Amino acid sequence: MSITPRLLNAGLCVLFAAAACGLPQETLAQSFPAKPVRIIVPFPAGGTTDIIARLVAQRMTETMGQPVLVENRGGAGGSLGADVVAKAPPDGYTMLMANITLPLASVALAQANRAPYNVDTDFAGISIAAYVPLVIAAHPSVPANNLREFVTLLQKDRTLKYNYGSTGPGSYMNIVGEVLKRDEKIEMAHIPLKGAAPLKQELLAGRLQLGGDQLSSSLAEIRRGALKALATNASQRIAALPDLPTVRELGFPKIEADGWNGLFAPAKTPREIIARLQRETVAAVRHPDSVKRLTDLAAEPAGSTAAEQDAVLKKQVAQFRPIIRELGVTID
Repeated sequence: MSITPRLLNAGLCVLFAAAACGLPQETLAQSFPAKPVRIIVPFPAGGTTDIIARLVAQRMTETMGQPVLVENRGGAGGSLGADVVAKAPPDGYTMLMANITLPLASVALAQANRAPYNVDTDFAGISIAAYVPLVIAAHPSVPANNLREFVTLLQKDRTLKYNYGSTGPGSYMNIVGEVLKRDEKIEMAHIPLKGAAPLKQELLAGRLQLGGDQLSSSLAEIRRGALKALATNASQRIAALPDLPTVRELGFPKIEADGWNGLFAPAKTPREIIARLQRETVAAVRHPDSVKRLTDLAAEPAGSTAAEQDAVLKKQVAQFRPIIRELGVTID
């Protein structure tokens, strides 16, 4: 039997372009995954977001029948990695493990007219993997026991030359520092670093007086007194440091923002594939071994719905967009 052009085209349709040829999304989801899946982490390896991504990837590999690989794409406040996912085919094979930096850096980039993607429309939430509180900390030499005392210290003594550090322009700590400078009429120099690890080292060395990042990156140093925790940005006190006040308790409600790590897919990914990835994420983070690992990181296992992940992103974009515009924070 000869192969006619019509038969050839039909075969190619099934093998190489099922979605474009109009097969139902249910059929595509049933065959997913048919090849390795990758999780893009938009930060260097070794940080909390990277650790959580690898934990999820390991569990997904065991349950999905295909390798789930983690790929680090750091740079530009996480926007380089986010852009890879925003522009990837919406087929479920490329995911983004993001955190609060995604809404903040995206808005800062947009303000500079440099955003390569639209944070409002280019991502589809899969699931919040874990809640990870952020902590604002000081070098032990700073004579303040909480963030309110820190601010009062700088208000009373204008000769102090304090530096605050962040993981880069548009990061949460950058917003915190600039809000405090503007609203509390204090002076600090901003020292941007290229990640949580160098930020912590500069803070430990005393070259920074104030800094902050996800609690898991500095909990050990706080517990042994090498760093002094001044506040958490979470809406509630955190179990790992129950005596640590929240920023709202200390009179800084503008910078309250629950920390999280969660997965996103490109917009227009079929809802059945999103649902499959969501179920896999929930199973991964709620596995007993994962719960222990996350708890050791001072993180709370989540495993939310896709809608809840979307809602967190939208809420924080709406919260910080006017603040970032008012402050003029941009990413060069």
